Amino acid sequence: MPEERVLSYRSAVIEAIAGEMRRDQTVLVLGEDVGVAGGVFNQTQGLFEEFGAQRVVDIPISESGAFGLCVGAAMAGARPIFEVMFADFITLTMDQLVNQAAKACYMSGGAVHVPLVMRTMMGAGGSLGAQHSQSLHAWIAHVPGCKVVLPTTAADAKGLYTAAIRDDGPVVIFDDRSLLNTKGHVPEGDYFVPLGRASVRREGSDVTIVALGRMVNIALLAADALATEDIAVEVIDPRTLEPFDAETIVTSVRKTNLVLVADAGTRKFGAGAEIAALIGDLAFDWLDAPIVRLGAADVPIPFSPALEAQVLPTVQSMTAAARALVRRTAESVARL
Repeated sequence: MPEERVLSYRSAVIEAIAGEMRRDQTVLVLGEDVGVAGGVFNQTQGLFEEFGAQRVVDIPISESGAFGLCVGAAMAGARPIFEVMFADFITLTMDQLVNQAAKACYMSGGAVHVPLVMRTMMGAGGSLGAQHSQSLHAWIAHVPGCKVVLPTTAADAKGLYTAAIRDDGPVVIFDDRSLLNTKGHVPEGDYFVPLGRASVRREGSDVTIVALGRMVNIALLAADALATEDIAVEVIDPRTLEPFDAETIVTSVRKTNLVLVADAGTRKFGAGAEIAALIGDLAFDWLDAPIVRLGAADVPIPFSPALEAQVLPTVQSMTAAARALVRRTAESVARL
């Protein structure tokens, strides 16, 4: 078992990228301010000093043109890691991502691969306003040919980044800004977490919470609160939306018979809706009550701190929703 140390999420990502750049000379990093500045969120610190301007490349403020360059470089044999500063700006790369990178392998009969990683920051918080705070992971998961990754712990950040960089297709990683400074045990050396394998963050028998991104930590806190009421919550972190590990979730549902799905993206037509539908398709016979969904309010993210705090699910709202689900079911059984 590799030795474990405590690192921040941010440091674990940098370690993964640096390790892959040392291992494979075709791995490149491109983005705005990723070079000398070390990234707007200090998320590329030390890479420019070690690998130089030929492999850590500052790009102009033209996400569309620079990402098009990355698609071509990947087709030619490189493995670019392209950073979009905020997830809101992936809109500027959608043609190259959706119509080129995601389709090239299929349209060429497997002759052309596009082994690139797009990494971007998502999530509300910090009063950055409606154009710098969105969680758009469901958009990309809707596109066949793209893989979508949402790390939540420092260890997973390292392992999933390693897997994404080694993957032969386009992978989009959504880092939640709220998680960058969180810390955890991270294995030393080469560490790999396969894409498409969910993690059971906490075991329980009364209700399953399937949580994405920052909602995982909210779910764990809600589980702590409910444990004082003798309600045992199982928390599932899918870790990747595509590929998606339905089996782990179905196994949990068969045990608890109750499900709450929580996502930081908007509730309407979101990733939570698709997960709920999937559970309905695969585990309907084990459900004792309708699936509950929590998500961001269907509004642009407010700039006002007071209003912004009301947009996302909280520990209190998640605890209340899970408690109501368990108690409603218990009351229904008692009436039989």
